Amino acid sequence: MAFETVHGYCWPQSVVAGGRVGLHLSSPGGRPVSVEIARVGWQRDVVLRDPALATDFHETPEGADRSGCGWPAACTLDVERSWRSGYYEVVLEVEIDGKRRRSHAFFVVRPEPGAPTADILLALSTNTWHAYNDFGGHNLYTGGTAVSLQRPMSPGYLFKPPGAGRRVTTMQVPDPQMTAHVGYLRLNHLSPYAGSAGWPDWELPFLQWAEREGYAIDVVTNADLEDHPQLLGGPGDDSYALYLSVGHDEYWSRPMRDTVEGFIGRGGHAAFLSGNTAFWQVRLEDPTPEGPARTLVGYKGSFKQDPVYETERVGELTSMWSDRLIGRPENHMTGVSFARGGYHRIGKRATRGAGGYTVHRPDHWLFEGTGIGYGDLLGAGGTAVGYECDGCDFDYRDGLPVATGVDGTPADFTILGTAPAAHFTRETATRPPAPHEPSEVEFIAARMIDGGRTPADVERFSHGHAVFGSYRSAGGGVVVTSGSTDWAHGLTGRDPEVEQITRNLLDRLSRR
Repeated sequence: MAFETVHGYCWPQSVVAGGRVGLHLSSPGGRPVSVEIARVGWQRDVVLRDPALATDFHETPEGADRSGCGWPAACTLDVERSWRSGYYEVVLEVEIDGKRRRSHAFFVVRPEPGAPTADILLALSTNTWHAYNDFGGHNLYTGGTAVSLQRPMSPGYLFKPPGAGRRVTTMQVPDPQMTAHVGYLRLNHLSPYAGSAGWPDWELPFLQWAEREGYAIDVVTNADLEDHPQLLGGPGDDSYALYLSVGHDEYWSRPMRDTVEGFIGRGGHAAFLSGNTAFWQVRLEDPTPEGPARTLVGYKGSFKQDPVYETERVGELTSMWSDRLIGRPENHMTGVSFARGGYHRIGKRATRGAGGYTVHRPDHWLFEGTGIGYGDLLGAGGTAVGYECDGCDFDYRDGLPVATGVDGTPADFTILGTAPAAHFTRETATRPPAPHEPSEVEFIAARMIDGGRTPADVERFSHGHAVFGSYRSAGGGVVVTSGSTDWAHGLTGRDPEVEQITRNLLDRLSRR
């Protein structure tokens, strides 16, 4: 049962310093709302407080999940020029029956195009947050094919209390029913999908560690890469040296991907410390007068219902990027794909997995200063391999894994570490498909460029891996991929080797 509380969202969700953000609120009974805004990283820097903002009550309209809430702005924030690029947490509190009820909203202060304030640019996985958000109705996992960005985030996507079961990755081995995580979500009245997406799961611990280590990082949303492609115009003195994706970065639009691939192709460096990265293509539609689109479109398994299906726009189909109708495997960009990966220590997939990588090539520069040797286990202390994992097709040569390239992985991709992973079958899915629907592995096998529907085709995609590796683009850009959503959890003081590898990566690739 959800608690009665204040709800709110910010629009636009991204703004430059000197811009304006509307704070759209609905308060039970029109009670005044306490508002606190803070930039969150290593430190929490409060930039604004209002102890009693006058706010009205507004109903959540039917269809808010698709069309948005349409609430008027309770106030408009003037973002001061001194506010640094970053994630800004909006804490909302209202008093009901003598108790303080709290909820959260957010916005991002992005850098001015052509005027970076750091050498590193991190794009938050906001498309994925919105795809999983179930406030006011459906998300892309419960029958929705389009979701609105103009609505509050359900509880758990922007804030999580501490407690056992906080991570969707199983920390107690084995726990095939994920009882700890499910119990945590229910105890704290969070969305049942809150373990799969959101700020506190991956980007927050990464930025806390990186800023504590002294790295300056500018922050944008996924949509900014589409709306402001000049943000990654470099490399050069007027652009960034390194682009970062962290955590669960599942949903990418075509213009967004064009921006990142263009940057890499021109010699920019990229690190995908993420998993399930760019697995689904989506479209951002329905622009607002302020400019940004307000609707995320993703038909996924219902791709035949997508209006662009069987049209000249089929390249924008909202199916897997590796779908034969799109023909643009994400391996081309990241080196790996969820199609060749799967799950590790979630539900009934690799339930007793080590939570770390077996190291294959310890002489690579990323391992400098770690003391790691061939066959050692990397990242198990913090379970840096977990939840969703990306891999590639590979063979063994002289005992070492070598990418075949048949799935789109670049020819010079170097596999540094691996861990077993597997897709959900009809028997192992945490949310089993309906009898008339294919299982996850069956769908992937059927849609792949080199796939099919036979049992033999399904078998070919049934044994995946998390693959940690690197390649260099034709333009000289170095790309590093963790092949797992959970790399950031190795930066929590339990994995000094993961921390040193991340320092090596940031130190070398962030030099403009």
